[in-house]
Amino acid sequence: MELMTFICPKHPTVWDGNGFSECFEHMVLGFGVNVVSIIMIVVLGLSGRNARTSTRIAQKRHSEKVFLHLVPASGAFLPLYDITLLLKRALQGQSTVYHEWFFKCSQFSVWTTIMLFSKCDIWFFIFYHRILCFWWIAKPILGIPHLQTMFSSLKVVRNFKESCSFVLDVVFVIYLNIGRVIRESSSNRKCGSLEDSLISCNLEIEDDLGDSGNTCSYWHTLTFKSINSVMDRGVLKQLDFEDLIQLPIDLNPSTCHSTLQCCWVAEQRKNFSHPSLFRAVCCAYGRPYFRLGLLKVLNDCIGFLGPLLLNKLITFLQQGSSNFEGYIFAISLGLISIFKSFLDTQYTFHLSKLKLKLRSSIMMSIYQKCLHVSLAERSKFSEGEIQTFMSVDADRTVNLCNSFHDMWSLPLQIGVALYLLYTQVKFAFVSGIAITVLLIPVNRWIATLIASATEKMMKQKDERVRRAGELLKNIRTLKMYGWDLLFTNWLMETRSMEVKYLSTRKYLDAWCVFFWATTPTLFSLFTFGVFTLMGNTLDAATVFTCLALFNTLISPLNSFPWVINGLIDALISTRRLSSFLSCSEHSSESVQIAGSSSTLLNIDQPDFIFQRNAVVFRDACCCWSKSNEGQSSVLNQITLNLSKGFLVVVIGEVGSGKSSLLNSILGEMQLTHGSIRSFGSIAYVPQVPWILSGTIRDNILLGKDYHAERYKEVLQTCALDVDISQMLGGDLAYVGEKGVNISGGQRARLALARAVYHGSDIFLLDDVLSAVDAQVAHWILYNCIQGPLMDKSTRVICTHNIQAISSADMIVIMEKGHMKWVGSLSEFSVSPYSTISSKKELKISSPVVRQENGRSTSAKAEENIQEENGVNISGKAQESIEIEMRKEGKVELSVYKNYAAFSGWPIAIAICISAVLMQASRNGNDLWLSHWVDNIKGNHHTMYSTSFYLVILCVFCISNSLLTLVRAFSFAFGGLRAAVQVHNKLLNKLVNAPVHFFNQTPSGRILNRLSSDLYTIDDSLPFILNILLANFIGLMGIAIVLTYVQVLFLLLLLPLLYIYSKLQFYYRSTSRELRRLDSVSRSPIYASFTEALDGSSTIRAFKAEEIFMAKFTENVSVYQQTSYSEITASLWLSLRLQLLAAFVISFVAVMAIIGSHGSFLVSFGTPGLVGLALSYAAPMVSLLSSFLSSFTETEKEMVSVERVLQYMDVPQEELQGRQFVEADWPFQGQIEFQHVTLRYMPSSPAALHDVTFTIAGGTQVGIVGRTGAGKSSVVNALFRLSPICGGFILVDGINVADVAIRDLRSHFGVVPQSPFLFEGTLRDNLDPSRVTSDAKIWHALEKCHIKEEVETAGGLDSLVKEAGSTFSVGQRQLLCLARAFLKSSKVLCLDECTASVDTQTASVLQSAISSECKGMTVITIAHRISTVLNMNNILVLDQGILVSLTNLFFPHTRDADSIRIHLQLGGSKDMCG
Repeated sequence: MELMTFICPKHPTVWDGNGFSECFEHMVLGFGVNVVSIIMIVVLGLSGRNARTSTRIAQKRHSEKVFLHLVPASGAFLPLYDITLLLKRALQGQSTVYHEWFFKCSQFSVWTTIMLFSKCDIWFFIFYHRILCFWWIAKPILGIPHLQTMFSSLKVVRNFKESCSFVLDVVFVIYLNIGRVIRESSSNRKCGSLEDSLISCNLEIEDDLGDSGNTCSYWHTLTFKSINSVMDRGVLKQLDFEDLIQLPIDLNPSTCHSTLQCCWVAEQRKNFSHPSLFRAVCCAYGRPYFRLGLLKVLNDCIGFLGPLLLNKLITFLQQGSSNFEGYIFAISLGLISIFKSFLDTQYTFHLSKLKLKLRSSIMMSIYQKCLHVSLAERSKFSEGEIQTFMSVDADRTVNLCNSFHDMWSLPLQIGVALYLLYTQVKFAFVSGIAITVLLIPVNRWIATLIASATEKMMKQKDERVRRAGELLKNIRTLKMYGWDLLFTNWLMETRSMEVKYLSTRKYLDAWCVFFWATTPTLFSLFTFGVFTLMGNTLDAATVFTCLALFNTLISPLNSFPWVINGLIDALISTRRLSSFLSCSEHSSESVQIAGSSSTLLNIDQPDFIFQRNAVVFRDACCCWSKSNEGQSSVLNQITLNLSKGFLVVVIGEVGSGKSSLLNSILGEMQLTHGSIRSFGSIAYVPQVPWILSGTIRDNILLGKDYHAERYKEVLQTCALDVDISQMLGGDLAYVGEKGVNISGGQRARLALARAVYHGSDIFLLDDVLSAVDAQVAHWILYNCIQGPLMDKSTRVICTHNIQAISSADMIVIMEKGHMKWVGSLSEFSVSPYSTISSKKELKISSPVVRQENGRSTSAKAEENIQEENGVNISGKAQESIEIEMRKEGKVELSVYKNYAAFSGWPIAIAICISAVLMQASRNGNDLWLSHWVDNIKGNHHTMYSTSFYLVILCVFCISNSLLTLVRAFSFAFGGLRAAVQVHNKLLNKLVNAPVHFFNQTPSGRILNRLSSDLYTIDDSLPFILNILLANFIGLMGIAIVLTYVQVLFLLLLLPLLYIYSKLQFYYRSTSRELRRLDSVSRSPIYASFTEALDGSSTIRAFKAEEIFMAKFTENVSVYQQTSYSEITASLWLSLRLQLLAAFVISFVAVMAIIGSHGSFLVSFGTPGLVGLALSYAAPMVSLLSSFLSSFTETEKEMVSVERVLQYMDVPQEELQGRQFVEADWPFQGQIEFQHVTLRYMPSSPAALHDVTFTIAGGTQVGIVGRTGAGKSSVVNALFRLSPICGGFILVDGINVADVAIRDLRSHFGVVPQSPFLFEGTLRDNLDPSRVTSDAKIWHALEKCHIKEEVETAGGLDSLVKEAGSTFSVGQRQLLCLARAFLKSSKVLCLDECTASVDTQTASVLQSAISSECKGMTVITIAHRISTVLNMNNILVLDQGILVSLTNLFFPHTRDADSIRIHLQLGGSKDMCG
């Protein structure tokens, strides 16, 4: 107390009852604190001089130079100004207190000391010292009581100065501490610097201070300057992925996936029956999302300071005061706008990062589930549905982040706005609320309808994507059948149903837009009307504060229906994803696949049984889905021991369950009874080989390490070395999607080589020998399957190959899902089942066995020439699969014109006119209000009656509502019309494209257009276009009104437009490239996802899930990187535009204050017009940024239209013909090839070279030759799948090039090598045109020995699953043959249609073909001699050249040995076995 008496003799108390005494605040909390600060700076400066000689000087960064000059200078100016005022008062004889002198002089001294020491070389040691940094945190806190006292005085100017002084202290302490952290972080990476010796390296740095792992200043983070380098390059050149911002660690897809996966696993434990993905997402990202919600609350609250300050400013203008307070209000308006700009962009930035995390984690979860869920479990979902999960549902779930916060934020904004309205117009605003309340049940009803329409639309979208995938996958076969148009029509029917529900949703959205957009106008009409009718008088402050609040209401009111729709869509998608992600995974208790060294528990059999067996079946029953458990199983009561090291051959008729047996070992089937156990690693080769997009080496290694010796040995044993040597690039040659650019035999050997290289304990080979000719099959059997690389392993092979049966250690015979017989080869030869292997086949195969033991013959068997399946493998063929093309520069005007043409030019013009008139009616409404308040005279009288003003206001309101309705429905109609037109034209162009286009283009790219890009055109593009038009017209209206009110605004308009144009050019150049990169980076995700769907069983068998997961993670990481760069660039622009708009607000407000003093020659109009200008300037903050954002977003969305238009320019087949053919053509079936040359690419060798032959009508001809000899090219040329480049083909004297291409194909019958069945009824598969009677169909099925299986499956109306998975491959071939019989064409082409059926069935089918096809010209591509035994002629091809044409009409040539002699004389010793 004595000390206080000494310091403050007149006021010795510390507390005066209401707070600290003024003297205590000045002398202790002010002067004392400042003196301590000066002493600390000086002491640190003196001690730092001793360290100067031993350390190098730290250089100031540019931001540090600016900061250490600007902030101290500003801080010194404020106390200097106060000292000047104190000096002036003292000179005028007014009383001053000494403690105020001490306080202000000490303040000035502190900032001066800082400026002086910042010039020293040891500045870094002083200002970034930990002690000073912590002290400076305490300094502003100690100054809070003084600031509190100042605010209680209600002196505006003084409060403003003290606030600025306090803010400078806070800014200084923030910068010092952040700078210290950043400097310290740099020192951790740079050894030997000054900072290493001065700063401790144990500080924990927050993750958010660095961007992409590189520290940058907080200012850079706030202003998004990290994107500057990307944008600089974007202006100069086309951007590539390496130009993008490095992805932050917390956005790494693996990290994000682990976070969500942990929560999903926990959710499954808690709610096993019905786990919810929504709850898992909340668990994973709920806390950061909640923190963002707090930031949004602050942001929303600050948004309402604008209307309040506007009210104060207009009140000030009405009073005509000349005080300084008007300038404070004007500047505060600008500062609030600036502060809100930073808050707004930071909230959006962190929310976008959270959305990226959620998106990557969901995509990774879907992919991981596809890798781990069994085929039986996955059968509950169609392939199109699963693809929709990835392409649509993932994005919709991510949008939950926006919708969920908006669901509480928008009502909060509306509630605060209504409260502020109450303070202005009292209870008159209740009339406006009444309208809102009346619309709530209406909007709820509409939302229910939208939810129902959306769910139905998504089902149709799933079906459309599935059908589109089916169409693209089988386009070659469909073209051969002439069914491409038929499938297109079916796809169009599905699309029409989808558009039906889409249109329902769009028109309901239009009603939502109408109700919510007209609400503010109706609100203002009823509010002002009731307010005046209650006897109150409108003034400028009330009207334009209310208008500003109405403008604040517009955004939440307009957004609310979209938020509801987004929330509904997101919840529907989360439910869909939950059902998929909750599927049980591959490993289960009933199927145990253990490693070689694993110990299996609960085995009730003796140990020796499991020690000598590789696979053990115990009374196993399996089916393909849980829904079939009650029905007959696919496998029934299988009890079987497969011994280790044995070659086990599984034989049986078509559909007997051979492939299902292998799948049950893999665990892909649903085990309903018994047990199946396997011991050791498994390698699997499916019946339809699974080939990856990538190099030959990538396909063989499948993620394993490369060992040159083993790799070379594998290629030789699989007869691939010669093939690879002929390819451009060797084993690094690129293989297209599903192996489109290699032959069927090469695909089979490539899949086999993959299995052999992996060297597993158990090999499961599903009919690997049927796709290759007999010589190659023999080589593979004796050098590969029985060779040193595999002979120690257990080999289970499903085959009809006689040589394989004769080499087996164990033979298993399957029949209708039961194990009919099992035994050794010796037991089989004396069993009654030995008739399965015909003596004729054994006779044919025996010379081959004797002949080919030598290396010379096997070398010939290795030879693989070119191409069998339609694409040549040489020269430039490897370049056929190219990187996806993307355009450069801005989106061309033609793209916009095309979209307008798709929607219809009359509709586009009507939309523009209605939008202009709608804005004009709204501006007229506001101008009329300003006119009303300006005409109010003394005693609240106006020139006209209140009713007159209300009627005119009502007219404007009704006009605005009607025009809003017209615009909303015009947009809905135009968007729907464009969506329909784009889809129809794109599909038509794709279907009419040649087969060569589909060989070059991965189906994932095309599906990307038909799913994501089309979804954008359906939904996103019309929405963003609507916003763009509204923003543009709104900005034009504001500019016109502001120019009308303040002529000086024109002076600001020109530089504003210049800056605006520069900003948008700088940004748009990069944003276009970023969106294109985003689209390009999305395609590999869908392509790899489709590949994983097709080969998931193979991936699981090889235990390669982690390899594929890593590859997919890399693709997602690139996608994340492009999205992150795109978001940062967008926020970079948004921040600068909002700051620009804040300057406009400050300019208009300051000009209004200056104009109110009457010091300008030009009048700024009446108070009403000034208020109108100010209320119109406020929305520019959002409208300017929203316009350019919507413009750039529109341009980004237009990239989808651009990408779709690319595929509308694909080459087209020549559909029209010059020659009309009758319905029963061809009459005889005579086929003539005259000097036919066929190339698949201009630079590739000829697949057919000058081929000339004639096939007489009604004869049967076999075409033989090694794999790639050109056999299938003959069929391709006949069906015009690839245009010939020389010669001509005649059928009954008519050149096939002159016949309309669909007519030509529809008159020929074909059975392709890869059987094709689609999802639908069996009747539709056999007779899609519904022109054949049931009796005829059953008769055809009986001839093909498939009638019994069809009856068991449920008859002709039974449903065939996707890709015909209901039936085995052999059964599918028989159904395709029955389909060909039903067609009754004079020309029938069979592409080895009996390759996948057993020998006995094949013999019966050959007899059926011979008897049923009498009088028909039959062309058979054969790998077996038995297939051509009954043919009239044999064509021998080698490297595209016709080697011989052998006539077999003479009886003595009907045996196999004679045929072999003919072939040898024809120059083809090794064409057939």
